[in-house]
Amino acid sequence: MQSQRPVLRQEQKLKMTPQLYQSIKMMAMPIQELRDTIREELEKNPALEIVEDRSTVSWDDLKRENQEDRTDYFDDSSDRGYSNYRSDFGEDTKRKFIEGALSKPESLHEHLMWQLRVQPVTKEEFRIGELLIRNLDNNGFHIEPPETLVKKEELATMKKVMKIIQTFDPIGVCTKDYREALLVQIENHSNPYPGSYELIRDHLELLEKGKYQEIAKKMRIKEREVKKIVEFIRTLEPMPGRNFFSETTKYVIPDVLIKHHEGEFIIVINDEEIPVLRVNPFYEELAESEKTDKKKLKQFVKTTVHEARWFIRSINQRNETLFKVCKAIVEFQRDFFLKGPKYLAPLTLKDIANEVGVHEATVSRITTGKYVETEWGIFELKYFFSNAVSSSSGETSRFSKEGVKQIVKEIIEQESGKKKLSDQKISEILSKRGIKIARRTVAKYRKELEIESSIRRNKFS
Repeated sequence: MQSQRPVLRQEQKLKMTPQLYQSIKMMAMPIQELRDTIREELEKNPALEIVEDRSTVSWDDLKRENQEDRTDYFDDSSDRGYSNYRSDFGEDTKRKFIEGALSKPESLHEHLMWQLRVQPVTKEEFRIGELLIRNLDNNGFHIEPPETLVKKEELATMKKVMKIIQTFDPIGVCTKDYREALLVQIENHSNPYPGSYELIRDHLELLEKGKYQEIAKKMRIKEREVKKIVEFIRTLEPMPGRNFFSETTKYVIPDVLIKHHEGEFIIVINDEEIPVLRVNPFYEELAESEKTDKKKLKQFVKTTVHEARWFIRSINQRNETLFKVCKAIVEFQRDFFLKGPKYLAPLTLKDIANEVGVHEATVSRITTGKYVETEWGIFELKYFFSNAVSSSSGETSRFSKEGVKQIVKEIIEQESGKKKLSDQKISEILSKRGIKIARRTVAKYRKELEIESSIRRNKFS
């Protein structure tokens, strides 16, 4: 039997204090979120105060400026039809706000749910219908297989409800892919062109390759008849839900500005949006004073001053680290800043971490959600990190994935004539430029750029 006895052991542990946790969080904050955090801290901590805030303009000052710009000659007028300028200004602002609040476009899911609510279906069918609708992507296709949404005993009901939803406006939603969407549209068309259903069902691959003669032979019809069927198919919508998808405009405030001026790169941290803070002198004096007798008061003052100093230090550390990381990125990506996106070089978090002298996790935090304004546009800092492209021979290339994607995009945009470039042809063009990647890799990059295949660019453009 083993005896137990107490053992003394010395070890070091890093304790995560609230201040340290806050400092780490602030490292990852984009400028908009940092402003909100500063506002919250100012409300919480009386020892913290603003020295200067260049990011806001007082509403009262703005009103005063507007009133100074316009002399109100009729302020004492007895005309009852006259409305005071300040009243008009306020009402117009309120009206614009209400109009803006009511102008949100209807989403695909909302549009389908509205139609489902007016259908004569049971509660169980409505529940399953809602599951099916919530499972649709922006094109109207299933995200997950619909069979996985319900129990085995509900499969028959699910198929019934799915058939109903497929007839909703826009017709063809709640389908697996664009082939099934086109088939549903043909089935529900008031006057479908003869042979169109069969062509989509059995010969879509040949159609995408433009092999009309082979289609005509298999369908036992003339080639000109195939062309008429194709004309009808072009009137259909392969992605029925996309007309309802309108991505909300995302406004970003760049955290950094990088410009090339007279042979040098200038890096400017955007501190215009961040108020200049300091510790309140009264609280600072009170914390160091020996005249305060009340222990609780003195402890409170010392705590608030300490937290205020730590908060200001955390902001400064965030900005210093951001500057160092951006400086290192500029050094590694010099060709990008001089020549443009297609010259983006392979870069990893480890490369920057070694250069700056911090952990990779710190580089990851400081580049998350933050944007930089360059002469080539506004980019997220994460954009500058890209793996090297593996060549078809297995060797590592000096080109980055994002850089090659930009070159592929440029090649496609420069297409001339009716014949669009195939993925194989693009692969050959890249090879001549020293970028040896397989056709399937080109196809992958093209899809990530949301560019259709050469067949679809030819036939459905």
